[in-house]
Amino acid sequence: MVVETAGTGRGLNVLIVDDSAVVRQVMSELLQADKAIASVSSVADPIFAMRRMEKDWPDVIVLDIEMPRMDGLTFLKQIMQQRPTPVIICSTLAEQGADVTMKAMSLGAFGVITKPKMGLKGFLLDSANDVVSVVKAAASARLKNIVRTVSKPPSVKPSLAANSSLPRHHKRNIVAIGTSTGGTQALERILVALPVDVPGIVIVQHMPEKFTAMFAQRLNSLCQIEVKEAEDRDLVLPGRALIAPGGRHMQLARINGRYAVNVIDGPLVNRHKPAVDVLFRSVAKIAAKDAAGYILTGMGDDGARGLLEMRQAGAETIAQDEASCVVFGMPKEAIELDAASRIIALDDVARDITEL
Repeated sequence: MVVETAGTGRGLNVLIVDDSAVVRQVMSELLQADKAIASVSSVADPIFAMRRMEKDWPDVIVLDIEMPRMDGLTFLKQIMQQRPTPVIICSTLAEQGADVTMKAMSLGAFGVITKPKMGLKGFLLDSANDVVSVVKAAASARLKNIVRTVSKPPSVKPSLAANSSLPRHHKRNIVAIGTSTGGTQALERILVALPVDVPGIVIVQHMPEKFTAMFAQRLNSLCQIEVKEAEDRDLVLPGRALIAPGGRHMQLARINGRYAVNVIDGPLVNRHKPAVDVLFRSVAKIAAKDAAGYILTGMGDDGARGLLEMRQAGAETIAQDEASCVVFGMPKEAIELDAASRIIALDDVARDITEL
C-alpha cells in the first residue's frame, strides 16, 4: 500500500481517495498550501482508504466515484453507517457521472467538485480557491443537517394540465428559492412535502451543467408537484417548480401577460452560473409584491443582495435559520443585510410556502 502524506501540526486532516495520480498530486499540493489544513493523505482506492482510516480518521474525505476494487458509492455508504464524515465527491461532468453523483448526494455527500476528462491538472489549478473553500466549509458543516432522505414517489402524480386549473387564490403567486451547499437535501425535503396547489416556484441551486437535469428528474419522481429543469420561456404555473439549468442564468419574465422564465447565458455572477442574485433581482423587478423569496443553506453571499431588492420591492423574504443549515453562509449574509423579513427553520419552509 502506498500512502502519500504531507503536513504536520494541528488543523484539518484531509484524505483524498482517487485512482488518478494527477488528481492526488495536484489536489494534495493545493490543500497543503492552506494554513488551516494540517495534513493531506491520498490513496488510490477505498480499500487502501479503509486501512488508513483505521489508524487516523480524517476530518474531510475527497472521494472519486469510479475506482478499482470498490466504487465510491459503496465506500460512501459504509462511511455514513460507520462514522458520518463530510465527503466531497470528485466527479466527471459526464452524464453517467452526474447520475451517480446525484445518488451520492442523496446518501449524504456534502458536495461535489466536477472535473473534466481532459486538461485535468490545469482545471484543478484554475479552481484552486474553490476546491480549498469547499474542503474547509465541509469541515465546519453541520453534518447532522445533511439529511439522507428515503422517499417514495406519490401513488398518483397529478398532471400539469390538472394543476393549471387549480385554485390560484394565493397571497403570493411566485416563490423564488436560492440555495447552494446542502441545498440538494434541503430542496428535496421541502418539495416532497408540498401539495399540488402551491404557487409557481423558481429555483437556483448552485450545480454544474448536466447535474441539474438529473436532480430535477429525481425530484419529479418523488414529488406531487411537477419539477423540471427550466427551458427558455417555460411558464411558471401553480404546482410546478422550475430549476435553473447548470451553466445558465434564469430570470423571471412576463410573456403574454403570464409569468415565465428566460434562460440565458452570461458571465459568472458571484462566481456562479446560475446565480441566485440574477433570479432574485428579476423577481423583484417583475413580480415585486406578488412574490416570496427564500434563501437557504449555502456557502458565500450569492442571493443576499437580490433578496434585499425583493424586500425593497415589497416581496416577502425569508432566510433559513442557522441551526438547520448545513452551511450558514448565504442566509447569514442576507440576514446581516436586513434582506430577510423572517427567519425560519428548514422543517417550516414547506408549510410556509403552502400558507402563502
